[in-house]
Amino acid sequence: MTQQVAVIGAGLMGSGIAQVSAVAGLPVILQDITEVALQRGKDGIEKSLTKLAQKGKLAEDDVQAALDRITMVTDLGAVAGADLVVEAVFESLDVKQGLFRTLDGLCKDGAVLASNTSAIPISQLGAVTARPEWVVGTHFFSPVPLMALCELVRGYKTSDETLARARAFAEQIGKTCIVVNRDVAGFITTRLIAALANEAVRLLESGVASAEDIDTACKLGFGHPMGPLATLDLTGVDVMRNATANIYNETKDGKFAPPELLSRMVVAGDLGRKSGRGFYSY
Repeated sequence: MTQQVAVIGAGLMGSGIAQVSAVAGLPVILQDITEVALQRGKDGIEKSLTKLAQKGKLAEDDVQAALDRITMVTDLGAVAGADLVVEAVFESLDVKQGLFRTLDGLCKDGAVLASNTSAIPISQLGAVTARPEWVVGTHFFSPVPLMALCELVRGYKTSDETLARARAFAEQIGKTCIVVNRDVAGFITTRLIAALANEAVRLLESGVASAEDIDTACKLGFGHPMGPLATLDLTGVDVMRNATANIYNETKDGKFAPPELLSRMVVAGDLGRKSGRGFYSY
């Protein structure tokens, strides 16, 4: 079983992964490049844990215990001794490859190097290291404390042992796993949501229906708990724009090309809930 976890990136996903790991009893190092980012992550974790306690899903004593298990640092060198490192930084191939090059020279032998990417092929991350067999995808879902799924992605050279250790970690922190055996851009879940979300955006920008009615159609017609446009606002319009662009660049399949409206919203800063405005106002 995993003894110590390191999470790189204290944003929504990284702080969520750190939280569920700490609740499961694991010591966690949460790293980001600024104290401001770490404080924002800490505030989000405290708020989330408090809500869970108020709803009776977590004992009051467990809130502080979980917080005490998380060590927040700006020094990337602090992750060197971790058994499993989860990268949860900006969805950019260049950024992630740069980080994996650094981790390759930093982390101990046998450490699992995992990525929370939602669309970038794991083989492209493993290829910049001298240990591609230890690189794996662990794609969690937002909000991490509430979503039960973890999509495990095997890169071209990911070993059976690495995949097994990644599964054991995900199950240890309460997640149900699915396995992507062929390392295609977007994996399973992002390809499905990207195709649906892109079509929803195109229906909106062409005036076929309102955002509310498109989302209602998916909720009441298909039984989805949240419509695709509201989902984009939750995950981040920029995150989905980058994910669909990554899939399109890899596949050249037109259904994954980011709609013009999506790109305009990113340029304008309408990124969803985190900016106060996306397809809806918050």
